[in-house]
Amino acid sequence: MSTQVCERQYDLSMTKRITVSLPDDVAEYLAHHPNSSAVVTDAVRAQMDRGSTTRAMLRVAGFNITDEGAAKWRDKLRPLTEEQRAEGDRWLAAMLAGRRPDEESA
Repeated sequence: MSTQVCERQYDLSMTKRITVSLPDDVAEYLAHHPNSSAVVTDAVRAQMDRGSTTRAMLRVAGFNITDEGAAKWRDKLRPLTEEQRAEGDRWLAAMLAGRRPDEESA
């Protein structure tokens, strides 16, 4: 019986190791990737950069988004409730089926 040794190579600048739970398809993808840490790092950094990228695009379009303005609207625009999400899903399903959602019974 042979014993296989799995050599992991990490960037020397890595400062913290964490454990996460992932959907099966994502875990399968990472299992076959030679540097799953790099894939996860790139994905997380892209997520972190989205806010600044969006602000830059809006600035180019003539909108100056300030931290104060974002906070003001964040307070006014709360995340959707489960009920609101369900209603949106119902409307989308009706529209995709070629029906008018406001004519359907709830």
